[in-house]
Amino acid sequence: MGTTNTARPTLAALDLPPGKKARLHRLLYQVGPANGTLMVLPIDQGLEHGPRDFLDAPDSADPEFQFRLAAEGRFSAIACQVGLAAKYYPRHAGQVPLILKLNGKTEIPSDQAPLSPLLASVEDAVRLGADAVGYTLYVGSPLQDRDFQQVARVRADAERYGMPLVVWSYPRGEAVESRGGKDTVYAIDYASRVALEVGADIIKLNAPSVVPEKLAHAPKAYQRPWTESEALRQVVGSAGRALVIFAGGERGSHAAMLAKARACMEAGATGLIFGRNVWQRPKADALAATHDIHAVLADFGA
Repeated sequence: MGTTNTARPTLAALDLPPGKKARLHRLLYQVGPANGTLMVLPIDQGLEHGPRDFLDAPDSADPEFQFRLAAEGRFSAIACQVGLAAKYYPRHAGQVPLILKLNGKTEIPSDQAPLSPLLASVEDAVRLGADAVGYTLYVGSPLQDRDFQQVARVRADAERYGMPLVVWSYPRGEAVESRGGKDTVYAIDYASRVALEVGADIIKLNAPSVVPEKLAHAPKAYQRPWTESEALRQVVGSAGRALVIFAGGERGSHAAMLAKARACMEAGATGLIFGRNVWQRPKADALAATHDIHAVLADFGA
């Protein structure tokens, strides 16, 4: 099994309707790096993880901190749930675009049958001035049939309003774990292709793991040595004519964050969605981190 072609799709090659094309052009070329790459600041962790992510970074407990950071750090967009968008985005509208997350869940129930119910609509996104909507899809969950039905309704509404659809595509569930786990190149690769197939314009992925012991449980085609760069190129290639942005995950060292950013972009990603790696720092350090991420993305503009 060889890695697929990972040339980054251009906006012109996506054959999008004018509404989607105009909004994506704004995200790619009019704000943020403004060079065809994306740099997104997600702040949906308060719902997904609870307040624990803020305990060691008290400034970040106030959403206003992150909204100011997104504007001052020249992000392409900020991604959040409807409550934060309604209460905090108005004073920043026009300074940084909004990606409105339409569904979400807490981490309290078991993760073996996850489903993120809808909490907002595409119409809410239009009313709030969003440039895209986000949907979390759990690939492999026992409840994925309901997930597919939800995302189909969201996709239809997004088409009707000319709104780009960003899919957070996450492998989850016991069946995924039995095949090596949610972070393997097999699981992430499958999640990438599924997001393309259900209609995503942009796909958010975690960087895949290539640990041989985990891949020993994956389908035979994946049971071979992988380098990290091969795995990244594979999952980007499976996204086809959808744009890929990679998550930063839990906060690591500054050097590790930048190395990950460069590796993802070299593999053909369109951009990065780094949250905790940025906003769990004091403001001066967070802005310094965004400066360095911009420097990486400057090498991949088109």
